[in-house]
Amino acid sequence: MWGGRFASTPDDAMQAINASIDVDKRLWREDIEGSKAHADMLAAQGIITREDNAAIQAGLDKIAAEIVAGTFPFSAELEDIHLNIEARLTERIGEAGKRLHTARSRNDQVATDFKLWTMRASREAADGLRALQKSLVKRADECADWIMPGFTHLQAAQPVTLGHHLLAYVNMLERDRVRIIGGALEAAWECPLGAAALAGTSYRIDRDMTAEALGFHAPASNSLDAVGARDFALAALASLSIAATHLSRLAEEIVLWTSPQFAFARLSDAWSTGSSIMPQKRNPDAAELVRAKAARIGADFAALNGIVQKLPLAYAKDLQEDKALTFNAIDSFALCVTATIGMIEGLTFNREVMRQAAAQGYSTATDLADWLVRELKMPFREAHEVTGRIVRRAEEAGVWELAHLPLSEFQAVEPRIDEAARATLTVEKSVESRDSYGGTAPERVREQIARWKENFE
Repeated sequence: MWGGRFASTPDDAMQAINASIDVDKRLWREDIEGSKAHADMLAAQGIITREDNAAIQAGLDKIAAEIVAGTFPFSAELEDIHLNIEARLTERIGEAGKRLHTARSRNDQVATDFKLWTMRASREAADGLRALQKSLVKRADECADWIMPGFTHLQAAQPVTLGHHLLAYVNMLERDRVRIIGGALEAAWECPLGAAALAGTSYRIDRDMTAEALGFHAPASNSLDAVGARDFALAALASLSIAATHLSRLAEEIVLWTSPQFAFARLSDAWSTGSSIMPQKRNPDAAELVRAKAARIGADFAALNGIVQKLPLAYAKDLQEDKALTFNAIDSFALCVTATIGMIEGLTFNREVMRQAAAQGYSTATDLADWLVRELKMPFREAHEVTGRIVRRAEEAGVWELAHLPLSEFQAVEPRIDEAARATLTVEKSVESRDSYGGTAPERVREQIARWKENFE
């Protein structure tokens, strides 16, 4: 490709470090799509003949068929997907193939291809999150009133419902979808094609035509920015990194819940592994790997950010590494989502164990403080102190649920406490009382489930 300027071929090591075909051949669909739109525009503007355009269109279609069939001869000597396709096109259709690259550069070509790929992959990532949300809502619907401990500092805090807990992740994932759609996709809304190497072109091209054909909102308004920017990929990886963090948090819950110490749930055989030496083991390897891959996705974002942040305008070969990082993050994220859906659908929850755990640790103490405020008109800080003293008496007596503490022990601290107060201290009464908007009461949980189902439709 460089015979007009260089007298000798590149060193083998130079060829190896410079070639990207093993990575960027994934852009072949986008490259052909962009080339077809570019050729149509060139013909419409009279820059190439309609006959040449017809040959280019037919040749690109045949190349696409070759790639799908696995017969396309990819070559590392041609460096990347763009030169591989162009060389094959010229081999197939002759002189007309050499006219395709008129009024464009590999710089605007790769930026366009990469944007198209990233937009498609981002939509698929958002769709994957929607599928996970539906699985979580389905399980929440099954367990809307199942009681479990709610934690702060991983210490039992207040009783909640399992349905409420699962819906928390549905909310998180919705914000992730908004970030992916509103961030990654919006960052890619301008079409780079026609910016050429960095300064635009002297040919009378119609950039609105190619932008519209490729589904962009408009042509990029600055040629330097068009070829040098990778914030669309950064936005995608940043959004995926946050979403992967949420998947990691859910994976950690699965690891805890399925441990014998918690015993809240059991993973299906399809999503469990064993031990080479300990026959009894059921390991949550998929959940653990989701945690690990979340860290790698974050590292891919950090690496791409580190590459871009030191580059002056416009294009530099450093940007060749952007695709490997983005592809890896997208692939890892898709696998994490698929695995998480499988684990959620394959979990069997133990209702009784969760209910018993929810009652431990004096988890209804706040309900007692609220009763003192509501019924005795006691200031909350005073109610907090009174309740704390009662909890201490229960602890000293070896009674681990306030509802089981004798009324006399309550009245030894506050004589006005009666049986009605003690009756509010079951975990069932506790969750029923938390009926403010967004609360854990089963009635509110079912309302949120209905709202999510309506949103999905």
